[in-house]
This record gives sequence, C-alpha cells and structure tokens, in this order.
Amino acid sequence: MALPQPILTTARLQLVPAAPRWAPAMLDYQLRNRAHFAPWDPTPGDMFFTELYWTMQLRQRAREWTDGVGARFLLQLPDQSDRIIGTASLSNIVRGVFQACHLGYGIDQECQGQGMMREALEALIPFAFRTLKLHRVQANYQPDNARSAALLKRLGFRVEGEAKDYLYLNGAWRDHVLTSLVNNDLDPKHMLG
Repeated sequence: MALPQPILTTARLQLVPAAPRWAPAMLDYQLRNRAHFAPWDPTPGDMFFTELYWTMQLRQRAREWTDGVGARFLLQLPDQSDRIIGTASLSNIVRGVFQACHLGYGIDQECQGQGMMREALEALIPFAFRTLKLHRVQANYQPDNARSAALLKRLGFRVEGEAKDYLYLNGAWRDHVLTSLVNNDLDPKHMLG
C-alpha cells in the first residue's frame, strides 16, 4: 500500500493532495477560469462543469497516487483553505528504465504574474526528484503560450523539440514545444520500480 500523499508547503501556498472532498472547490475554480483556460484545454464535455464530474476526477487522481502513476496537487492560500487557486501534477509516471513523468499545471487568472506557480513548482519538482526518485520531468506547452515558456525556462527546463499536431485542444490539433528537466543526482541503485 502506498504511503499517504503529503501536503507540500511553500512560503505562500499549500499544495494539498487531490481528493473527492475538493470537488465543490474544483468546480468553483473551473467555473471562475472557464474563459482563461479555454485556449489551452480540451473542449469540455457536458458533465465537465458539474460537481459529480469533479468528484469522479479527483477520486481517479487519488487512485493514481495509490497506484504509483501520478501525484496531483491542488494549490491553496493558507488563509483560504476552501478555495482552489491552481493545480500542479505529475502524471504518466513510468518506472523501469525511463523513471519519468509529465508535469502539468494551471493557475487562477487572478493569481497570474505573482510568481505563485513558480513557487509551487519549486516545491513539486524536488518532490518528484527526491521523494519519487524520478530521473526526468517532461513539460510541454503550445508555442504561443509565452507564460509557460518563460516559467519552464526559469525552472531550468530545456527545449528538446517540437511536436506537430500533438494534442487536440480547443477544437483543433495543436503543436507543442517539448521540454524536460533531468535529475542528474539520481543514483540508479536507488531507482524505484
């Protein structure tokens, strides 16, 4: 059985594990940011803006932690513990000779430009490398997403190439810039799985 997913704490944020009890707060977060996320996300289905959908999604994200294939965190300000202001996740964790995952993130439109996502990822990436003992964290972004490009560059991610027609988002196939950050300190003798 997996250990409980920890809460990560930074100077201004708490990164709490995804769990079904956060469904009302996630629905509120998605509704507040509907237009903000539209250019970057898949077109939502009929159930997307329902509490039931988010209960099921968060249950699945919690199960991914238990199964060792993902770690999704919800960002909160300590004095607003009932409100979600962002998400950060390590998904598609693969062990064996790869020891890698994909990084995903999103921030409330009201919190952009304040360094909060950088602060969150500066806690999450060491968690991926030290606790989860991953060798590689991959992050992809659409070429016109200047904020993500700048954030990943500041965090030390290196551009590795471009994938044409990579994901079907917002009604069309979108190109993505492929980046990664490598944990050069991982001793192969201590790899998991």
